[in-house]
Amino acid sequence: MLMTQGPLTRKLSAFVALSGDDLETLARFHRRRRSFQAGHQMIHEGGKNQSAFILAEGWACSYKLLPDGERQIVDFQIPGDFLGLRSILFRTSDHSIEAVTRIEASEVLASDILDGFSRAPRLASAVLWAASRDEAMVVEHLVNLGRRSAETRMAHFLLELGARLKLVGIGGLSGFDCPLTQYHLADALGLSAVHVNRVLRHLREEGLVTFQKGRVSFDNLAGLTELAGFDPDYLDQDGPLLR
Repeated sequence: MLMTQGPLTRKLSAFVALSGDDLETLARFHRRRRSFQAGHQMIHEGGKNQSAFILAEGWACSYKLLPDGERQIVDFQIPGDFLGLRSILFRTSDHSIEAVTRIEASEVLASDILDGFSRAPRLASAVLWAASRDEAMVVEHLVNLGRRSAETRMAHFLLELGARLKLVGIGGLSGFDCPLTQYHLADALGLSAVHVNRVLRHLREEGLVTFQKGRVSFDNLAGLTELAGFDPDYLDQDGPLLR
């Protein structure tokens, strides 16, 4: 069965109008479906000959561990994202990936990717777009860590997550379900868990956003966007560029 409405299809369709051949090739990427429990380390930094995955359900995070045991979360992966694409293209994985929740994912080998790209060059362009978009998000995350205040950092992060989830059909302008803990947010935003709690309380008291009981609610989307200086153009998801 073709994955015509799957999250990866929704995501790539923001760049290219997928043809029947593209959809058939995408379907081949989903032949090896696997489940993982929360906390499972799917990709190990320094590992060789590892698989990549396409996330269908649940959340994961990519991170690096420092020598003192501290963790820097580089990004969170949501349905429609590739997990560890570099791990099958590089000789050695440069980061680790862990399941944040129970997840469903399709295992993808380097041969699957290369064969798929030879069959469907438009699809290859779309995957390159997705990888470039991920790089653009990393740039914003660097600005977050280096130059934005804690409140602005949090606001920008939550708005970016909301935009990403909306693209794949599991979020909206009112907010989104979010399984992340304050420790996840701390490791991603370069803050302590105590500081994360204080920032979220302040944003809630200002009537901008509420993050409680696994739900992010945008109470004043315009005000939060203004505070963050959030311009979603870097996400490049307004509609297909290639038809």
